[in-house]
Amino acid sequence: MDSEVLEAAGDPAPDATSIPETASIPEPTPLTSHGPARVIAMVNQKGGVGKTTSTVSLGAALAGYGRKVLLVDFDPQGALSVALGVNPNEMERTVYNVLTDYECDIREVVLTTDVTNLDLLPSNIDLSAAELQLVSEVGREYALGRALAPLLPEYDIVLIDCQPSLGLLTLNALTASTGVIVPMETEYFALRGVALLQDTINKVKARLNPELTIIGVLPTMYDPRTLHSREVLQTVRQAFGDQVFQTAIHRTVKFPDAAVAGEPITTFAPSSAGAESYRQLAREVLAR
Repeated sequence: MDSEVLEAAGDPAPDATSIPETASIPEPTPLTSHGPARVIAMVNQKGGVGKTTSTVSLGAALAGYGRKVLLVDFDPQGALSVALGVNPNEMERTVYNVLTDYECDIREVVLTTDVTNLDLLPSNIDLSAAELQLVSEVGREYALGRALAPLLPEYDIVLIDCQPSLGLLTLNALTASTGVIVPMETEYFALRGVALLQDTINKVKARLNPELTIIGVLPTMYDPRTLHSREVLQTVRQAFGDQVFQTAIHRTVKFPDAAVAGEPITTFAPSSAGAESYRQLAREVLAR
């Protein structure tokens, strides 16, 4: 859990490099109906970059704009489930059952959360066995996509929180998705990892899922007080151009506090800079 929570290092004030003026990102148009869902995978093979924090916070922010959102916990650690106040060890059925049992009704596994418009497909350690079971299956890369298909007409956004690897589970998430968001820690060593991930995404696009695109690279754990963070953010923007979101997520004590409380930052501390960052990110995602 701790490796997926943005680390605490105080609450630095936002700067112009990281958080754009809200006027530059349009307010989303209200919806009169829901679906079909846009499926987005949150992927980075490196752990501890804020994938889970970003998944739950972005999902809650999108729900706050009236979008019906399904969060898919696709990591055997179950960190996303814990971040929403669910104990993975008490789950009788999870995404593992949906993947491996064709008779399992996915609607009976999905949980409603305390956040309006936000639902969860939970996970626990059982999911680690799914990778071995799927290896011998025909069309194994499409298992998650097949499982999610009945729900797509009911949601506007599906966010898949992937495990920190590029194994079969992550491959399933990429095959089921139309878009990818890459949370990337603002550290130099993270740059090479994103380049390798881009290569994997390109291969999936060419061989399995021609609709797959990178929606954006999300700088996380940004600390404007350090020269290192500022230089890395500048390098990322130069390297990836418009693929980098305008919004960068700062290090703040609010994120681990919200995780302990089992709430998204948008409900735990709605007026905080972290909550506003994810609301701005939600507007960017909806605009792309």
